[in-house]
Amino acid sequence: MFRQLFMNTGALSCLIVRRDRIRIPLWLLSLTAITILVAQTFTEMYSTAEERQAMAETMLNPAMTAMVGPAYGIDNYTIGAMFAHEMLLFTAITFGLMSILLVVRHTRADEEDGRIEMIRSLPTGRLSTLTATITVVSGVNILLANVIGFSLYALGIESMGLEGSLLYGAALGTTGILFTAVTAIFVQLSENSRAAIGFAFATLGIAYIIRAIGDIGDHVLSWFSPLGWILGTEVYVNNYWWPIMLAIGVSILLTIVALYLNAFRDLGAGFIVAKPGKEYASPLLQSPFGLYFRLQRTGLIAWSIGMFILGVSYGSVLGDLELFFADNELLGVLLSSVDGYSLTEQFLPMLMSIMAMIGTIPAIMAMNKLIGEEKKNRTEQLLSLAVSRRQMIGSSLAISVLVSFVMITFAIIGLWSAGSVVMEEEISFGTFYNAGIVYFPAMLVMISLAIFLIGVFPKFTSFSWGYLVYSFIVVYLGNLLGVPNWMNNISPFGHIPQIPVEDMDYMKISSIVLVAVVLTVIGFIGYRQRDIAG
Repeated sequence: MFRQLFMNTGALSCLIVRRDRIRIPLWLLSLTAITILVAQTFTEMYSTAEERQAMAETMLNPAMTAMVGPAYGIDNYTIGAMFAHEMLLFTAITFGLMSILLVVRHTRADEEDGRIEMIRSLPTGRLSTLTATITVVSGVNILLANVIGFSLYALGIESMGLEGSLLYGAALGTTGILFTAVTAIFVQLSENSRAAIGFAFATLGIAYIIRAIGDIGDHVLSWFSPLGWILGTEVYVNNYWWPIMLAIGVSILLTIVALYLNAFRDLGAGFIVAKPGKEYASPLLQSPFGLYFRLQRTGLIAWSIGMFILGVSYGSVLGDLELFFADNELLGVLLSSVDGYSLTEQFLPMLMSIMAMIGTIPAIMAMNKLIGEEKKNRTEQLLSLAVSRRQMIGSSLAISVLVSFVMITFAIIGLWSAGSVVMEEEISFGTFYNAGIVYFPAMLVMISLAIFLIGVFPKFTSFSWGYLVYSFIVVYLGNLLGVPNWMNNISPFGHIPQIPVEDMDYMKISSIVLVAVVLTVIGFIGYRQRDIAG
C-alpha cells in the first residue's frame, strides 16, 4: 500500500527534469555567475582593510540592517564577512522565488491544465507527482548550493575558506528547500496556481519584513523568520551550522504535512474552498477590464498591503538613521556630499528606487496575465464574443498602469506615515511623494516592454522579468559593484532624477515616457496582427 502511493516517482522525476532541461540550467548558470562575479568584484573594490572598515561603518546603520540583515565580524571586516553580509539575504530570497515557481509549475499548474489527471490514469502513485516535484526542486537547490560553495572556495580569497563557502551555499540551498516545502503546502490549500503563488510569495515577504523589524529591534523577532535563521549562520565569521539543521528539520516536517494533505485531497480541489460566484455577473464583470481585474483582485489587494507594510518597515528606521548619522563622524563625512539636504533626504532616492522596482512586479504580473490566459486557450473564448483584441490588451494595460500607480503610492504613504512619527525633523509628504512618484515613468517602461513582448515575441515574455532583475542589480548594487555607467543607463530606473537632492529633469522623464509609448504602440500592433494560441 505504502509503495503504491509513490509508484514511479523516479520516472516522474526524470520527466520533470526533461521538461525543465533549459529552465533549470538557466537558474544554475545565472545564480552561480552573479555570485562569483560579485565575490570577485569585492576583492578588487575593497583591497585594503581601511576601505573594508569604512564599509563596515556604513553597514551598521539601521536602514542597511533592515535591508540586508545585521552586520557581524565588524572588528575585522574581511571580504568574506562583507560578501556574506551584503549578498546572502537577497540571494537566498532568489532561491526561494525559484523554488516557489518550480513547485507550482509542476503541481497545481499541471493540475489545472489536466496533466496530473492524465498522469494519474497511468500506473503512478497518488503522492508520486508531489514527491517527484519536491525531490527534483530540492535536488536543484542542493546541486546549486554545492556548485556555489565550491566555486567560491575555488576563487582562492583568503577569508573565504572551504567551510564558510560550503556554509554559504548550504544557507542558500536550505532556503530553497524550505520554501519548496512551504509551497507544497499552499498547493494543497489553494484551488489554483495563482493563489498558491500568491500565498507563497506573501509568506516570503512576511518572512522578510519580520526579519527586518527584528534585526533593527531586539533581534528576538528575527528568529520567527526563516530568513533570520539563514542570517544567523554568520557565514565566514563564526560559521554556525545549527540554523541550517533547524531549517532542514522544519522543511522535513512541512513536507510530511504537504504529503499528508495531498493524500486526502481530491484532484482539482483545495482545502481553502473558493466562494461560489454570483448567479449573474455584474456590469463591470461583463467587460475585459472587469474580468481581468476580478481574476487578480485578491492578489493585488495583498500586494497593496505588502507595499504599504514595506514602506512602513523602511520608514520606521528613518528616525534612528538620522541619529546614527549624527553620532558617526566617519559616516557623516562619507555621506555629506549634498549640501542643504539631510542625510535622510539623501537616502530617500535609494529607498524609493527599491520600492518602485518591487512595485513593478505586480504590474508586470497583471500585464502577463494576458499571455497566461492565452496559453491556457481561454483568450479565444473571449475573442469569439463581441470583444476586440484592442480591448483585450488595452484592458490589461489599464490594469497594469493602475496597479503600478497604486503600488508606489501605497509604499510612499507607508514610508511617510512611519517616518513622520519617528523623525524629529519631519519631512513633508510632498517631498516623499515627489521622490517616489518620479519613478512611475520607469515602471511604465517595464510595463510597455511586457506589452511589446506579448505583441511581437510572445514566447519570450519572461525576458521582462530578467530585465527587472538586471535593473535591480545595477541600480541597487551598481555603486557597490562599481558597474560602468553604460550598464546603469540600460535600465530606465538609472535615468530617474534623484529627488529631492537633484532637480527634476523633464527632458529625461519625457524621453522615458516616449520610449514607453513607442513600445506600447508596437505591442498593440503586433498583438492585433499575430495569431492567437489555440
